[in-house]
Amino acid sequence: MKYLILMHVDPEILESLTAEQQQAIGAGHEAFMAKTTETGEMLSTHALGAPSQSKVVRSRNGRPETVDGPFAETKEFMGGYYLVDVDSEERAIELAKEIPDASIDGLALEIRPVMFSAGADI
Repeated sequence: MKYLILMHVDPEILESLTAEQQQAIGAGHEAFMAKTTETGEMLSTHALGAPSQSKVVRSRNGRPETVDGPFAETKEFMGGYYLVDVDSEERAIELAKEIPDASIDGLALEIRPVMFSAGADI
C-alpha cells in the first residue's frame, strides 16, 4: 500500500537549530532515503520551494485566476514528501518516526494513504 509522508516545516524552528543540528538533519534524511531505497519501500521524494515561491490558481467569477500565495495564517508549510510503498499503515508510521524531523519539537510528519494514482508507473 502506498503512503505519502508529508513533511511540515516551520522555518523559525529550522533557523533556530545549530549548524551541527542542521547537518544532522540532512545526514538523517540521506540515511533514510538510502535505507528505504535498499528495502524497496521508497518510491519517490521531493523537496518543495517556500510558499513565497508559490502561485495559486483559483476561480473568480467562473474564470481561473493566478495569484501569489498561498498566504496562510500559519507559519508552517509543506516542505516536501516521501512516497513509500509498505505493507501497512503501521510500517508507514514506523518509517515516519525514523525521519529526523520526528525528533524536533515544532516540526511534524503527516501520513496519508494514497487512494488513487495516475501517471508515472511507480
